[in-house]
Amino acid sequence: MLKNIRKTDLKLGMYIHDLQVPWISHAFLRSSFMLRKQSDLERIQASDLGTVRIDTLKGLDVLDVLEDPGDPVPGAVAEPEERPFQAELAIAREIRDEAHQVIASLLTDVRMGRQIQVERLHPVVSRITASILRNPGTLVSLCRIREADTCTFRHSLSSCALMIMFGRQLQLDADTLHEAGVGGMLHDIGKMRVPDHILNKPGKLTDAEYAVMRGHVRLGLETLRDTPGISATVMAVAAEHHERFDGSGYPEGRRGQEISRLGRMAAIVDVYDAITAIRIYHHGIEPAAGLQHLYEWSAGKFDEELVQRFIQAIGIYPVGSLVRLESHRLAVVLDQNRRGLLRPRVRVVYDIAQDRALAPFDLDLADPQHAQDGISGHEEPRAWPLDPTACDPFIH
Repeated sequence: MLKNIRKTDLKLGMYIHDLQVPWISHAFLRSSFMLRKQSDLERIQASDLGTVRIDTLKGLDVLDVLEDPGDPVPGAVAEPEERPFQAELAIAREIRDEAHQVIASLLTDVRMGRQIQVERLHPVVSRITASILRNPGTLVSLCRIREADTCTFRHSLSSCALMIMFGRQLQLDADTLHEAGVGGMLHDIGKMRVPDHILNKPGKLTDAEYAVMRGHVRLGLETLRDTPGISATVMAVAAEHHERFDGSGYPEGRRGQEISRLGRMAAIVDVYDAITAIRIYHHGIEPAAGLQHLYEWSAGKFDEELVQRFIQAIGIYPVGSLVRLESHRLAVVLDQNRRGLLRPRVRVVYDIAQDRALAPFDLDLADPQHAQDGISGHEEPRAWPLDPTACDPFIH
């Protein structure tokens, strides 16, 4: 949908349909383009332009990005006002569904031998970025809800969201953050050229099958090299997400600083999402347990400092985790809390001492009146007779 807005309302991630002046009157090569560089935004805002026309179907709408007070830092990501989990939920659902359609179409193109159109990814990656900046936990948690037969599509979306969330924690500049998200979307694109009977095999792969599966990295790089508009950042994510810090990874066996920072980030994201996902061949472990595994493996397999920063980005107890409280009750994590990673907002659902379900109610563990309560550990939902609707933060 086309919409006229003031130049002062422009934000990174919007698609400019028309600058509304003759071509000779502005300094850009085209009048229609995705606004991705802070320098381009500053040039427009410093120009004599009055209003511009944006296309909200190709990029962000004014409603997707809230004003950020203060002067922007060149190249930095403008942080919009944060929204509570429930307030962001409807937008996040819409973004998830839109992204799923785009990813499914792109991966189908690869499977059919057609060239992918990477420009279709940019608007949805911009919307994902905006949602994560408003509430980091909402979209990432929605990505955990996946059907087994769409696991490759959902893994692509989840990896995109996690890379953006991770990059935000590391304060990457706006362009790199966006490309990290695109890299997360496309890092496994080579799997579309792996035979289905191997890709979706429910049991353990044979040595020969595993060799074919490992080949998805090189197949993906071949596809991306033939795709116009793919950046070095995207290539690094795709090339290095299976490399390991101790040199035990593939395809090149790179170690330590030989792996780019984006590659080291992608390795962490890929493994975290893989072990916490519901797939044909395994149920997936709880997010908190997944972070614990990453921490244990970081001594050799991953960059230890980056693992710690990833845990800070996700939160010790990610949204949707089932936790045991010191008050001998079970609760599901609803929202992270800036006042402390160990004290999120939770929904209490079960009394352990009395072995009975409770009428769900919410607690902010960072509130001083709940200072005597806290989280003592994470729990496996399947081990308890819980009503899924009471535990699901996406229902209420």
